[in-house]
Amino acid sequence: MTTLSLATVLAEAARRYPDKVAVVDDYARVTYRELWEQARAYAAGLRELGVRPGDTVAVQIPNVLDFPRVYYGALAAGATLVPVHLLLTPEEIAYVLRDSGTDLLVAHSSQLANATAAAHAAGTRLATVGPLPAGVPDAPPRLEEAASAVPPLRTYVTREAEDVAVVFYTSGTTGQSKGALLTHLNLVLNATVSVFDTSECHPDDVILGCLPLFHSFGQVCMNGTFRLGATMVLLARFTGEAAIDVMVREKVTSFYGVPTMYVALLEAAAKAETLPRLRLAGSGGASLPVAVLERFAETFDAPIYEGYGLSETSPTATTNQAAFGTRAGSVGHPIWGVEAEIARPEIEERIEFLPAGELGEIVIRGHNVFAGYLNRPEETAAALVDGWFRTGDLGTKDADGFLTIVDRKKDMIIRGGFNVYPREVEEVLARHPAVVQVAVIGVPDAVLGEEICAVVVADPGGVTQEDLTAWARERLGKHKYPRQVRFAESLPLGPSHKVLKRELRRTFADPAQQGG
Repeated sequence: MTTLSLATVLAEAARRYPDKVAVVDDYARVTYRELWEQARAYAAGLRELGVRPGDTVAVQIPNVLDFPRVYYGALAAGATLVPVHLLLTPEEIAYVLRDSGTDLLVAHSSQLANATAAAHAAGTRLATVGPLPAGVPDAPPRLEEAASAVPPLRTYVTREAEDVAVVFYTSGTTGQSKGALLTHLNLVLNATVSVFDTSECHPDDVILGCLPLFHSFGQVCMNGTFRLGATMVLLARFTGEAAIDVMVREKVTSFYGVPTMYVALLEAAAKAETLPRLRLAGSGGASLPVAVLERFAETFDAPIYEGYGLSETSPTATTNQAAFGTRAGSVGHPIWGVEAEIARPEIEERIEFLPAGELGEIVIRGHNVFAGYLNRPEETAAALVDGWFRTGDLGTKDADGFLTIVDRKKDMIIRGGFNVYPREVEEVLARHPAVVQVAVIGVPDAVLGEEICAVVVADPGGVTQEDLTAWARERLGKHKYPRQVRFAESLPLGPSHKVLKRELRRTFADPAQQGG
C-alpha cells in the first residue's frame, strides 16, 4: 500500500516555509504555519460534526481564506471533497449532493440561502463557515465553533495514493452532470509537475488567485502555489480593474486565467495609471485568440503560456513550455509524464493513431488521467480505452509535437471558461409551453469566447426572447441560460432526423443573421 494525501501539499509547505505568507485575501494574511494549523483545527471541527475518514464533504465557498482552510481541513480529516459551483441553482446543487452521496455540505455564509434549500432538498447535513449576519433564524452549525471546542488534529489522516481525493462535477451530453473521480496521486502529481517541470515558477512568486477555486483550474493553481511554497492573493470577485489594483498592491508576479479574464485585463489596462510587473501568465479553459495573446504580451510585457486540460485530466494535460518553445494558437506539448496523441474519432472501441498533421480525437494517458466517473461504469468504459482517455475534443499534432485544438467532437459550449452542455439547456426550454422545438448552440463572442444561443421553433401563439430568457434564468445556473434566442420556422435535419447544429452555427454565427 502506497500512502499519499493531497493534504501533504500544505503540511509540507508549513514544515518548509512556516513563516512565509501563504494566502492573502481582503481581510487577512496568513503564513503557512497558521494556515496548516487552521486547516487542522477545521479538520477537528469536521470530526466533531460527524465527518469520518472516507466520508464526502461538499464545499460551497468563494475565493476567500475559508476555502483553503476547509479544503485542506476536509482532506486532513480523511474525507473526499466535492467542490460546488457557486452559480448553480438549489436544484442543481441538490443533484450534486445526492449523486455524490455527500455526508456534509460546508457553505460560506454568503452562499447560505442556496445551500440551505439544496441541503433540505437532498436530505444532506449542512454546516456554515464565515461571518453570519446577526439574527439569522435556524442557522446551521458553525464550523468555527465546532473547531474551537476541541484541539486541532495533530496531522492528516492516512490515505492511499489511489483513493479519491476530489470529485469534480462535469456536465455530460445527456444533460446530467457526471462526477469525475480524481485521486490523491492525480492531484499531487499535477500540481508538482505544473510548478517544477512545466512552468518556470519560483518560490518567491506571488500568484493572483482569481480563478474560481471550485474549478479544477483554480485548484491546480492553489495546490501548485502551496507545493512551490509561493504566495497566493485571492480575489473573490474578478473584474479587470480589481485585478490590476490588487496585482499592483501585492506585487503579483504570475497570473493564470481564462481568455475572458485576459480581455478584461486589456480593457482595464487602457485606463489604469500603473500596471503590474508580471513575469509569467498562463491561459486555459477555452481557446485564447492570438490577437489577445499578442496584445497582452505587448501591454504587460509578459508571455502567456496557453495550455489545455479537462476535469478528467486533473486538469493540466498540455501547455506551451519554454523547454520546447512556444507557438501562438497551439496548446503546446504534454506535461511531464503525460502523453497526448491523435486517434481516429470514428473508431470508438479501440485507439488507432493518426499520422502527424491529421485531424482526429485527442487522447491522453498518464498520471493525470482520472479514475472514472462516479457510479457510471458504462461511461467510464467508453472514456477509458486501451489505457487512453478519449477527450471528445478534435485536434491536430504537428511534426514538432505541438498540439492544436480544432473543434469539439461533442457540442459543449465554453462560456467564459465554464462548460455548458446544450442538452441541459434544451431540456429546460423544451418544457416552456410555447416551444415546439429547440436547439442550443455556441456562437462566437468577443468577450466570453462563446455565447449561448437558443434557436427556437415556437407555437403560433407567440413568445418573446425575453419570455424564454426569463424562463431559463429561473431554472438554470447563471452561466447556463441563453442570452440569445433566435426564432426559426424549422430546424435543419440530417438523414437520420438529427438537428444539424453545424448548419445552425453557420447561420447564426454570422452577425448579419443575428438581428432577431
